[in-house]
Amino acid sequence: MELKQHILNKSFELFMRYGIKSVTMDDIARELGMSKKTLYQYVDNKTDLIEQIFHQHIEEEKKVIERIRSSAADAIDEILKIARYVVEQLRDLSPTTVYDLQKYYQNTWKQMDALHQRHVYTIIKENLERGIRQGVYRSNLSPDIIAKLYVGKTSLVADEEMFPVREYDIKVLYWEYINYHIHGVASSEGQHLLEKYKAAEKQQVK
Repeated sequence: MELKQHILNKSFELFMRYGIKSVTMDDIARELGMSKKTLYQYVDNKTDLIEQIFHQHIEEEKKVIERIRSSAADAIDEILKIARYVVEQLRDLSPTTVYDLQKYYQNTWKQMDALHQRHVYTIIKENLERGIRQGVYRSNLSPDIIAKLYVGKTSLVADEEMFPVREYDIKVLYWEYINYHIHGVASSEGQHLLEKYKAAEKQQVK
């Protein structure tokens, strides 16, 4: 199992750095210092490898986000901390990786996207419910509807036709999206809290 984990970790690192299409199974075997025959004892083919990597990545993401949620002071603190985590992940992402997945591994992309959407829906719905209870989000919101709108717009941010990766910085896009979302759901108290967190972050940067 340790060797299998090493294969998944190293392959993920290579895909994130160089994109998926340009990294061959020969490249991966060479990077791991093993033969392709040994590599194929752990994965059926490149598609199987990609699916295993991204399933694992989503499970790891769930664990990290649960830790973030449990440590957050309130719903706005929670969504901002999750956003920072996502941006850190995006920093390691080659602009061609998502493009390669969408174009050359469409079935895998659809599976991963569906899994991710269900996860994101649950996080946002619960965050909205938390924010309403705390009074930092407007009380007349429908968490179910807003969470589904959020998921739909997340897919739009990753849409290659709408926002080509070679023209738009995904990190800038994501922060614009997060700010748009929070301003849309926050109560007046929540707006003040958001500004407080932003001011504190600016002080930390200095």
